[in-house]
Amino acid sequence: MTRGAAIVLALAGVLCSAAGAGAQVESSPIPEPRPGAGANYSVDDLGGVSPQASVGPVRPEAAASAPPVARSPRPEPRPDGLAERAQAVIAATRVSRGVAGSVCGVAAIRGRALSAIPGRVKGCGVEAPVEVTEMGGVQFSTPATIDCPTARALYTWLETGAKPAVGRYGGGISTLTIAASYVCRPRNNQSGAKISEHGRGRAVDVAAIGLADGGQISLLEDWGRGREGRMLRAMHKAACGPFGTVLGPESDGYHHDHLHFDTARYRSGSYCR
Repeated sequence: MTRGAAIVLALAGVLCSAAGAGAQVESSPIPEPRPGAGANYSVDDLGGVSPQASVGPVRPEAAASAPPVARSPRPEPRPDGLAERAQAVIAATRVSRGVAGSVCGVAAIRGRALSAIPGRVKGCGVEAPVEVTEMGGVQFSTPATIDCPTARALYTWLETGAKPAVGRYGGGISTLTIAASYVCRPRNNQSGAKISEHGRGRAVDVAAIGLADGGQISLLEDWGRGREGRMLRAMHKAACGPFGTVLGPESDGYHHDHLHFDTARYRSGSYCR
């Protein structure tokens, strides 16, 4: 065999080996994708392509073994009277636009604005007093001269404390007996004591609750006695919060016949006795 023929045979062998290897590669099977594997692609804001995870089909046996989804618990029923109390709070903050006879920005507080009251002694006087004659449909036995924060606190107590405590008993509340409002005097009328909150227009005393049927719940007569006494205690408790100071018949001898409310504020919270 000549040298040229040998070279030709060698080249032919190399080509056959390469062809066989290529055939083997082409016949290699491509693995099937795993269930749920892979990626979807979406065009991003810049015109490129970004991968997004895809969720594969759920196998029947996996769905059967999946834990049950917890159901949301049913809400507790709302307390009785919640809607009425919410409406009272909304009403207490409603601006009285164009309502004649309303004061302190609350449509249900009726009366008139007064000129500033100068104090005849140091510590007395009210910069912006109002004279309240009615609130929330409840008439006052005598007009109460107080400032607006005190008027609004009294209205909140009436709607969220006094009215719910009485309910429909006797037809509901029709009047408040006002024992005192603005008066320039020392605390408990004791000489040498600090000026009372009454002397700043920040206090009001309530002696009795008048009912629509003509009956009356009196601090002097009913405190600590029967159904009416329980109502009065509920009213006393409800005033702690709207007012800074709440004093009743058990606080001292000076308040045996009325509830004293004032809007003085203390760092420790409301003072109630």
